Amino acid sequence: MADETRAAICLALLEGRAWSMGELARIAGVSPSTASGHVARLQDAGICVTERQGRHGYVRIADAATARLVDSLAAHAAPGRDAAHAVPVVAAPDPLAGARTCYDHFAGRLGMAVTDAMDERGLLRTEGAFELTDAGREWCARAGLDLAHEGRRPMASSCLDWTERRRHLGGVAGARLCALALRREWVVRVAAGGRVLRVTDAGERAFRDLLGITPDAWN
Repeated sequence: MADETRAAICLALLEGRAWSMGELARIAGVSPSTASGHVARLQDAGICVTERQGRHGYVRIADAATARLVDSLAAHAAPGRDAAHAVPVVAAPDPLAGARTCYDHFAGRLGMAVTDAMDERGLLRTEGAFELTDAGREWCARAGLDLAHEGRRPMASSCLDWTERRRHLGGVAGARLCALALRREWVVRVAAGGRVLRVTDAGERAFRDLLGITPDAWN
């Protein structure tokens, strides 16, 4: 992953979407044949896999554990990580752009609304590497988030949102907030096993009370 092209491909794959080889080539600024060679190296290392739909192949990151590894490395080593991709992906009306999960945390307009609100309230530092403030940890405790964890996953990390082209909150805090929202049915999955979320009436009240977010932030 130290190669610049492979690093760019890894960051594109990080959010969870499956990309065509042509899209990855345009993102990395190389030819499709060059992108294919780099993807083959990443596949051999177990970092990504290719899924076929008819005659077409789509590349995605191997699994959530690999995504966390790439995310952790990128948080420390990737300059310009929040730079926009050159390939437009999802138009604004697409449900994925409103509210969805990115592996185990919020993404889309909802994810950015949560991130921005936490930043504005002094709960989260977003300059450089994301970091919960002391006030942020107290807020998490009041909200019912258990931040106790083992392993090396950062308490807060940034993840490039491919519809918003900005960084949203990941890491332990992002995952626990999403899990709490699903458990309390502030959000529900639109389809079984799908990533699209719908904010419920209870969720509208919770997001307003906790972070001052209103439905126009994600609709």
